[in-house]
Amino acid sequence: MGLAKRIIPCLDVKDGETVKGTNFVNLRSAGDPVELGKAYSEQGADELVFLDITASFEGRKTFTEMVTKVAETLNIPFTVGGGINELADVERLLYAGADKVSVNSAAIRHPELIDQITTRFGSQVCVCAIDARLDEDGWHCYLKGGRERTERQLFEWAHEVQERGAGEILFTSMNHDGTKNGYANEALRELADHLSIPIIASGGAGKKEHFRDVFVEGHADAALAASVFHFGEIPVPELKQYLTKEGINVRL
Repeated sequence: MGLAKRIIPCLDVKDGETVKGTNFVNLRSAGDPVELGKAYSEQGADELVFLDITASFEGRKTFTEMVTKVAETLNIPFTVGGGINELADVERLLYAGADKVSVNSAAIRHPELIDQITTRFGSQVCVCAIDARLDEDGWHCYLKGGRERTERQLFEWAHEVQERGAGEILFTSMNHDGTKNGYANEALRELADHLSIPIIASGGAGKKEHFRDVFVEGHADAALAASVFHFGEIPVPELKQYLTKEGINVRL
């Protein structure tokens, strides 16, 4: 059966409330992050990801107080990202209650940050988030919440991230984000088959079948989603029952 596949709700937080958009824009409110986090923990989600989506763009720090409030209600692993630029940011968030941190923009700008985090806190603490878009000339990585294209290519950067010691990769396809048409299974499969660290799929969940497909076709280790969970379209327990019936190993 292998390791159990993980289901991970993601809270994108802006100005203290959970929001969700499409292709990284057109954000709408989805509720209180503390309440949502608690509900997901009780529903049997395997982990929770909390992203302060404007922290990098606005050059400020993630809301440490909110991290503490969310952490107090959880009994599952909790990853926090947004605006992490140095070891002091990592330390602050771990102290506030995060189990892992997610780095994105800062890691592309200063790849040695990955080495520093893993050396100081261990690989298991470092999740490297990669926001990439399939452009005419291939998959390119983007910074600042998808606002700025880089010359880094998805697969080449993912390999480097692994070499530098990151424990997991959280790959979001910007083409699929919020569209509810399914995950980027082809790109995910290429990542999963060529790397040895776990790949978390993000972007595109719209129905239960998409989760099955991301595990079967995309070879992902975990599936992250936001709006289908926040707006009650797919309850976590129902999704896990479905996946079990489809022969996918998940924790019930």
